[in-house]
Amino acid sequence: MLTSDARGVYLIAATPFRETGELDLDGLDRLIDWYLGKGVDGLTILGQLGEAPKLTHGEALTVARRVLARVRAPVVVGVSSPGYASLVELTRAVMEAGAAGVMIAPPGTLRGDDAILAYCREVAERIGEAVPWVLQDFPLAGGPPMSASLVRRIADACPNMVVLKHEDWPGLDKITAIRRQEAEGARRLSILCGHGGIMLPHELFRGADGAMTGFSYPEMLVGVCRLAREGRHEEMLDLYDAYLPLVRYEQQPGLGLAVRKYVLWKRGALPTPALRAPAPKLSAETRAEVDWLLARLERRLGG
Repeated sequence: MLTSDARGVYLIAATPFRETGELDLDGLDRLIDWYLGKGVDGLTILGQLGEAPKLTHGEALTVARRVLARVRAPVVVGVSSPGYASLVELTRAVMEAGAAGVMIAPPGTLRGDDAILAYCREVAERIGEAVPWVLQDFPLAGGPPMSASLVRRIADACPNMVVLKHEDWPGLDKITAIRRQEAEGARRLSILCGHGGIMLPHELFRGADGAMTGFSYPEMLVGVCRLAREGRHEEMLDLYDAYLPLVRYEQQPGLGLAVRKYVLWKRGALPTPALRAPAPKLSAETRAEVDWLLARLERRLGG
C-alpha cells in the first residue's frame, strides 16, 4: 500500500490507442513493460497524461485491471470525478484489483479553503480510511489553489491522505513550508512532483521525495532522483541539463502529450503515437524539431 514514505519515480503512464481511436491493450502491455525496464519505482495510471477524461468508465476499468494484473510495483490510479458516486465506484474496483492507492484532484469549482477541506474530508470518508490517497495540487490545470496551510489542514483531517502530488507553479516555497511544518511536529507527507519534471532538481533540493509525472525518457527522472538521494548534486544537474530542451518542448500546453507520444513511438515504446480525438496533430515542422532534439540528445549521451 502507498504510504507517506513513498519516494522515487511513480511514472504517469500514457494510454495507447490504435489509429482508429480504439484502446490498444497489447500496446499497453508493451508500454508498461518498457516503463518498468527503465527502473521506475511505481506507476500512476488514468491521469490527465493518460487521457483518462477520454475513456469510458468501462475502458478505465479495463486499463486499470490490465496494468494491475501485470505489475508487481506499486500502482496509483487516478479516480478524480465531478461526482462522488463514480469516484467511489472506481476506487473500490481498482483497490480490489490490487492498486496501491488512488489519486484525487479536488474540482476547480470549489471556492475557498473551507469548501476544499470539506470536499477532501467527504472523499476520505466515502472511499474509506483503509484506502491511501494522493492529493493532486494542480491549479494550472483548473484545480483550486491550495496553500501550504490548507494542505496541512487536509492532512490533519484525512489521515489516509499520504502523498501530495505537487504541481503548483510557482510552488517551491510551498514545499519548503510543508517541510517546515513537519520539522515542527506535523505529520509527514510524501511529496511527489509533476509538470513533466521541469522543476524537478529544485523541488528535490527543497525536500520533495521524487516525481509523479510523465516524460519520454523515464530513465532521466530515475537518474535525477537517485543522484539527489546520494547527494551528488552537480552530477544530478549535469544529467538533467542534457534532457532539458526536450523536457521544455514536452511541456507546451495543449501539445505536450502529442510530442511525448511521438517520442515514445520513436523509441519503440508505443506501436503508434496516436491520441484519442479530439487531439492536436503534430505538423511536419514540429516533428522535424523533435527529431532534431532527439538526435542532439542521443549524440550528447553517446559522447
